[in-house]
Amino acid sequence: MEIEEAIANAKKNNQKAFNFLLDEFWDYVYGFQLKRVTNEYDAEDITIQTFSKAFDKIDQYDEKYAFKTWLITISKNIQIDLQRKEKSSINSKIIDHEDDKIYRVLDDSPSPEDKLITEQNLAKLLRDIKMLKPHYQDVINLRYFQELSYTEISLELNEPMNNIKVKLLRAKKLLAEIIKR
Repeated sequence: MEIEEAIANAKKNNQKAFNFLLDEFWDYVYGFQLKRVTNEYDAEDITIQTFSKAFDKIDQYDEKYAFKTWLITISKNIQIDLQRKEKSSINSKIIDHEDDKIYRVLDDSPSPEDKLITEQNLAKLLRDIKMLKPHYQDVINLRYFQELSYTEISLELNEPMNNIKVKLLRAKKLLAEIIKR
């Protein structure tokens, strides 16, 4: 599929076209943001928001410009908006003392769902899912194990539905790559 054809099909709400565009441009947008924010989680989050917004506004894309350029412009604007929010946020105070820092501790203890899956001989799949980043684990868990709809996941995670769709697409792609190993 050519990029122009994928864009035209995406404007018709074709899911395969969205998948193609996501696969085609993910690394480019993510790499761009990784250089700007130097934090993998933030770069990934901004990239997800970029594709979510781009797919939501695909009908406004002007073919006079390169699709990559359009995506990067959206990405830059999202990153700038996030920086502004962070600066104006009360939570972004300057920490004077090392003791004031809060550290996140990853909880690796298995949940009851994890135990049930293991008992059903799905331990390999679970290990593969655990190799994903936590926010990808969450969407996989909510969609496939708790069987929530996109709307319910959106409400549960307090994120726009398009973000959820992009995260789920990305999570499935990464999980498929892990399983192939």
